Amino acid sequence: MRFDDELRLLLDGKVFVTVATLNADGGPQSSIVWVQRDGDHVLFSTTSSRLKARNLAADPRVSLTVPNPTNPYRYFEIRGTAELGKDEGQAFQQAINHKYLARKPPPDPGGTERLIVRVVPHRVVSFGA
Repeated sequence: MRFDDELRLLLDGKVFVTVATLNADGGPQSSIVWVQRDGDHVLFSTTSSRLKARNLAADPRVSLTVPNPTNPYRYFEIRGTAELGKDEGQAFQQAINHKYLARKPPPDPGGTERLIVRVVPHRVVSFGA
């Protein structure tokens, strides 16, 4: 699945993306994340203790909603599966924090396992004009 130029531009900017996962009972769980595009995949950071990480470990289906901040009637939905990987040395967390805030993130509490979530898209839908 390939992203079009408009979606790539949004993901390369400082867009706030809503991620939706499935709880154990099948109900939705959503939160807002910072993202980084890697080709036609989308990456975000989380910790292993967060509900979205636990949900994705149990069921990797995921949906991302990417709004166009200059046109509230235009947005994209990326449906796909998530792959979880360790963020060794928190290098990705530092990079994404630098992208959005231009500074290093505060340290995580001791014993925190930081993860990189890679969303592999299966379908991209655009809405609005």
